[in-house]
Amino acid sequence: MIKHAATLTSALALSLVSSAAFAQAQCTTVSFSDVGWTDITTTTSATKQVLQALGYDVNVKVLSVPVTFASLESDDVDIFLGNWMPSQEAAIRPYLDSGEIQSVGANLQGTKYNLAVPAYTYDKGLQTYEDIADFSDELESTIYGIEPGNEGNSYLVGLIDADEYNLGDFRVRESSEQGMLSEVQRHVDRKEDILFLGWEPHPMNANFDMRYVEGGEDFFGGEGEVYTVTRSGFVEECPNVGAFLQNLNFTLPMENEIMGKILDDGMDADDASLEWMQANPDLPLSWVDGVTTVDGGDATAAVNELLAR
Repeated sequence: MIKHAATLTSALALSLVSSAAFAQAQCTTVSFSDVGWTDITTTTSATKQVLQALGYDVNVKVLSVPVTFASLESDDVDIFLGNWMPSQEAAIRPYLDSGEIQSVGANLQGTKYNLAVPAYTYDKGLQTYEDIADFSDELESTIYGIEPGNEGNSYLVGLIDADEYNLGDFRVRESSEQGMLSEVQRHVDRKEDILFLGWEPHPMNANFDMRYVEGGEDFFGGEGEVYTVTRSGFVEECPNVGAFLQNLNFTLPMENEIMGKILDDGMDADDASLEWMQANPDLPLSWVDGVTTVDGGDATAAVNELLAR
């Protein structure tokens, strides 16, 4: 009996070790969604490079926001660094309530997201949502949005469909971030009026003399936060990466500077992010406090090796 019990105990211990090893093996590859916004491309790139320095294989998929949330729900993606709140509240709330998506915490604070105009248009009197309809001719009844499926676009379409603020004759012109910014640049060069979705962090705030329109607080809110979210159970299954994600934080100056390198200087996102981290090592090193490499080694040494390239 004692011999059999000892054998059973040994087998159980071996099973637990094997299960732990299998779970650890399952966590050697990590997947992210990048929705194509330069700020999220920036933070995802920096995060990816540090995780790769720790020995992880990192896959980045370019997906829209709705597809990102659906992919987190179906466990096709592990992590998303771009949950802008409160503007994505309605889109993500059902997933958070069901537990299919879990919020790790805020990675950026003090964000802005709302309709914006050039300063000269603001000075003409387009300063609030109530003013927009009065400028329908100057704006050609058009609001320039970003990629199709974006929740900001959907909110604006809802206002138009409901004829809120007398916007019934307007349309939302959906485009990529770069497509929208090209339109803004074209209008600004000609001193023409334009109404578009703006946000910070983004170099547009430095590149254009622009103002945010007052209103839309029910959707856009005031200053907001960006959250890191994961598929259900990821932090528990991959505690080392989970600890890393809980440490993860960015700053507006960081993102504005890296995004400027990408958008204004034409740098590759990975090169721009690495260059910034090399000049500002304290921030990426703070992300690995209490974290190890994938095989249990010194994470700080691994990051220092990355930054020394």
